[in-house]
Amino acid sequence: MEITIKGDKEIDNVPSLKTKALRINLNENIYGTFAEIGAGQETCRHFFRAGGASGTIAKAMSAYDKDFSDAIYGAEDDGRYVTEARLRKMLAHEMNLIEDRITREKNPNKIFFTYANTVATIDFAKQFKGHGWVGLRYQVEASGDYNEIILHLRFKETDARLQQETLGILGTNLIYGAFYKYNEPKKLLRYLYDHLHKDQVEIDTINFSGPVFKNVDNRLMSLQLVKNGMTDAVMFGPDGTNVLPAKIFYKKNILALRGSFRPVTKVNMAMYEKSFELFVNENKVSKEKTEVVFEITLSNLRAEGEIDEQDFIDRADLLCSLGHSVMISNFQEYYKVVEYFSNYTKARMGLVMGVSNMIETFDEKYYRHISGGILEAFGKLFFKDLKVYLYPMLDSKTGELINSENLKVHPRMKELYKFFKYNGKVIDIEEYDTSIMNIFSREILKMISNGETGWEDMVPEGTAELIKDYRLFGYTRKPLTLNRKRLK
Repeated sequence: MEITIKGDKEIDNVPSLKTKALRINLNENIYGTFAEIGAGQETCRHFFRAGGASGTIAKAMSAYDKDFSDAIYGAEDDGRYVTEARLRKMLAHEMNLIEDRITREKNPNKIFFTYANTVATIDFAKQFKGHGWVGLRYQVEASGDYNEIILHLRFKETDARLQQETLGILGTNLIYGAFYKYNEPKKLLRYLYDHLHKDQVEIDTINFSGPVFKNVDNRLMSLQLVKNGMTDAVMFGPDGTNVLPAKIFYKKNILALRGSFRPVTKVNMAMYEKSFELFVNENKVSKEKTEVVFEITLSNLRAEGEIDEQDFIDRADLLCSLGHSVMISNFQEYYKVVEYFSNYTKARMGLVMGVSNMIETFDEKYYRHISGGILEAFGKLFFKDLKVYLYPMLDSKTGELINSENLKVHPRMKELYKFFKYNGKVIDIEEYDTSIMNIFSREILKMISNGETGWEDMVPEGTAELIKDYRLFGYTRKPLTLNRKRLK
C-alpha cells in the first residue's frame, strides 16, 4: 500500500518533532524497529512521547555492551563498532527479524522499516568530539522492495547530552522525510536540519539506494551537502561512489591538486604525474599509504553563475574515469584545505600548484577576514608537515620560463615568500614539457562549444573519446551512439 500525502503543502512553519513523530505513529501501516547504540534511545524517545507508538514501534533496543553487541550482530574484522559495516549489519539483522516474526498473511498492508545508529559521543577529555553512522531501511508499499538512506555525521557540540539530543532530532527528521519526502530527495536532505543548526552537527556522507531513489545520483546529493553548508567537503572514489573522507585520509600521506578540470588537460596530468614522483620519494612518505585527490572548489563550480549540475557530473566522470578520487570543497584558501586534511592525518602532505596559483596565494586580499591576516594563514599552512610542488609556466609576453626562483609576488610579500622558499617548503617540478604549457581548460571548452577540432590533442589519452561518446561539456558534433551512464 503506497503512502500518499494528502494536503501536505509547503509551509513556512516547520512541523514540530512531536507532529512529525505523531504523523508516523498514526499511519496504521508504518511498522518497524529502532536499534540505537552509543547515544541512548534518543530517536525512539520522540516517537514514544508523541503518543500512539504501540502500533508503530515493534521493538526498541540498545546493545551497549560490546560482547552483547557482537553476539547479536557479529564481530567486525577491525574490532570497531562505529562503522558503516556495523550499521549495515544492524539494518539487515533487524529487518530479517521483522520479516521472520510478522507474517504478511496477517499484515498484508504493513510497511516495514528499521532505523539504526551506531555512535560515539564526545569523550571525557573533550579531545574527540564524536561521530556516528545513521541509517534507515524501509518500504513505501507493502509489496515493494526496500530502500535505504545511510549517512555519516560529526558532532560539533562539546557536551554529550546535547549531542544525544541532536542525534534524536536528526533521526526523527530522517524517518519523517524518508516516508513523506522521498519523492523530493533534495528537500529531504534540507529537512534533516529542521530544529537543528549547522553548528550542532555536520553530515559529510550520504547515500540513497532502492527503487524510490533509482534516479538519484548520490554525487549530486553530496554536492548538495556542500552547497547547503552541511559539510565543508565530500569525496567520490574512482568508481564514482560517495566515500567517507575520514576513511580515505586516515593516517595517509595526501597529495592534492586543485583545478577546474573543465575538462582535465595534459597539463593537469603532467602536474600530477611529476609531483607524485617527487612526493613519494620524500622522507616520511610511503607510496602504499599515499592518497591522491583532485579537488574542485564550490566557488569554481559557481564560476559561471549558478552551479550547473550536469557540468559538475561531467568533470567528476572524467576524473574518476582516469582512476582518481575527487573532492568537492568549500575551501577557497589553501590553508583551509590543509587544516581539513590535518583532522585525519599527521603524515606529510603535498599541494600541487601552478605559478599563477602560487602568486595568488601570496595576495593579502584573500586573508582580510581573519584577524592575523596572511601571517596567520601561512602559519596554519606551513606549520604542518607540508610541501608545495610548483609547476612552471611560460610568460605569455616574453616566453620566459617562470618557476620558484624568478616568480614575482607583491613587494610586501617578498621576504615572506623567501622564508618559505628557502626553508624547503616550495619544490620546483623540474621535469616539464614546454610544448603543453599553453594548454588551458577554458580554451578547450571554448573549442568544444564552437564545434572546432584540435582540442583532442590537448587532453589526456582516451579523454577525447569519452567526451565525444558521452557528449560531455556540450559536445554535439558527433551523434550520440551510447546511452549516458557512469564512466568506468
